[in-house]
Amino acid sequence: MTFDPTSYVFSQPSETTAIRASTVLPARRENIEIRTEDGRTLVGELALPESGPVAATLITLHPLPTHGGFMDSHVYRKASYRLPALARVAVLRFNTRGTSSPRGTSDGEFEEGIGERYDVEAAVRFAVQRGLPNRWLVGWSFGTELALMYGAEEPVASQVEGAVLLSPPLHRATDTHLQQWAAAGKPLTVLVPEHDDYLRPAEAAKRFSVVPQARVVGVDGAKHLWVGEKQAARVLNEIVDDVTSAGSGAAGLPQEWAGPVATASA
Repeated sequence: MTFDPTSYVFSQPSETTAIRASTVLPARRENIEIRTEDGRTLVGELALPESGPVAATLITLHPLPTHGGFMDSHVYRKASYRLPALARVAVLRFNTRGTSSPRGTSDGEFEEGIGERYDVEAAVRFAVQRGLPNRWLVGWSFGTELALMYGAEEPVASQVEGAVLLSPPLHRATDTHLQQWAAAGKPLTVLVPEHDDYLRPAEAAKRFSVVPQARVVGVDGAKHLWVGEKQAARVLNEIVDDVTSAGSGAAGLPQEWAGPVATASA
């Protein structure tokens, strides 16, 4: 059965609620389908602020699907739970071709980052057609490869403000792609875990030095998968700081919520 994001049951606690991994804050959520130019239908979810303007839009690109990556990978799931309410940020999540999640399975099969070009283009086109403003690519692991390979080329480049990369392995993306980002001049933030399995901060600084505007941030204590609430919260704070004028605040995004909440199942 396809998961319906409107099925969350919200209640108003008598006291302020600590925001935990499964805490879902209010938003307008809907299941979406994205059609690619090569005829694939991709399944996903769009989470918007309950009311008022959208400050920024995240077009998320998930980790490697052959190693368990999908639209519900935990940092993106938490972004969709929290950021519409805490930062007025819209979160677009989707499964790349051949990838499955509780939302469903996208058409096609994994194509090693080649056919996924159409997926990136289609997701950006969807955001443009929906009138979502201030669009940013956010890639994690394999998703960073897609952002680097296709984000600085048309038709994507002119439709996004920049990108935030989480744990880039730089396996498929090459120096040629980095040079394209350098030429584009668009903001590029690179969050690199201290204990990453593939690329650690010192080496990342060297590799990304060809992109003058790249901001490489080494994150102490973190690992490739950003496990734990502390690391997930750090990532969300960094993203909000980059994509919104208000930022996450001096103390970071709120860790408590005084309004209605729901609880997601594990």
